[in-house]
Amino acid sequence: MPNQKILYITTEMSPYQEDSSIAAMASKMALKMHGAGNDVRVFMPRFGIISERKFQLHEVIRLSGMNIIINDLDQPLIIKVASLPGERLQVYFIDNEEYFKRKTFYKDDEGQNYEDNGERAIFFARGVIETIKKLNWVPDVIHLNGWMSSMIPIYLKTYYRNDNYFKDTKMVMSLYNEENLPLEKDFAEKLKFDSITDFDKAESPAFRDVVVESLKYVDVVIKGDEFLDADLNQAFTDTKTQKSEYLDSQSIENIY
Repeated sequence: MPNQKILYITTEMSPYQEDSSIAAMASKMALKMHGAGNDVRVFMPRFGIISERKFQLHEVIRLSGMNIIINDLDQPLIIKVASLPGERLQVYFIDNEEYFKRKTFYKDDEGQNYEDNGERAIFFARGVIETIKKLNWVPDVIHLNGWMSSMIPIYLKTYYRNDNYFKDTKMVMSLYNEENLPLEKDFAEKLKFDSITDFDKAESPAFRDVVVESLKYVDVVIKGDEFLDADLNQAFTDTKTQKSEYLDSQSIENIY
């Protein structure tokens, strides 16, 4: 259905990153729905591997300048934007020197997990939500791709539960076989600072715990990868939201 406002939130997207099903699917979906006459925007982290010069990213001064309080610390929020090469489709990048300057996603050059991946996800989620509100653009649909984007429904339905800005927005979650890395030991404490207590009982929370927790808050769950790992497939089967089987980029409009 055309003339909808559709927000894609993704951890990866082609051509900014290559060689992942998330990056390829997010790009195909956004382009298809943009071409069908919808008002489409994309938000993603500005990981350090993304070349600002190559893709002509520039800071949006009117949107930047906010601070996000994470675990009682003020962190500056920087918003950058680019047009998808060859298309009039705006991609917004959530940036912060502390969290996203690094040249790798979630591990250092020695293969060790970053000790603040959960904190980075919290900042990303809060940054996206606050920026959308500042844009004064209310999406009809939010389509979530990647574990970090899974923090969005958790925050919208808890921390922002009394905020009516997104009250009529439907949320769609695509599941992918991402690497299930452990989060920092004090992740639950960082969420408690924002009055989110659902991770209290998780002794060793990991990426997929965030994804599975978010499923109870979204309206539609679909398979981003056709064949999911056993634990994700079980979560997909168990969720009480509306469900669809695997939908490729050619049939994705059937869920909006």
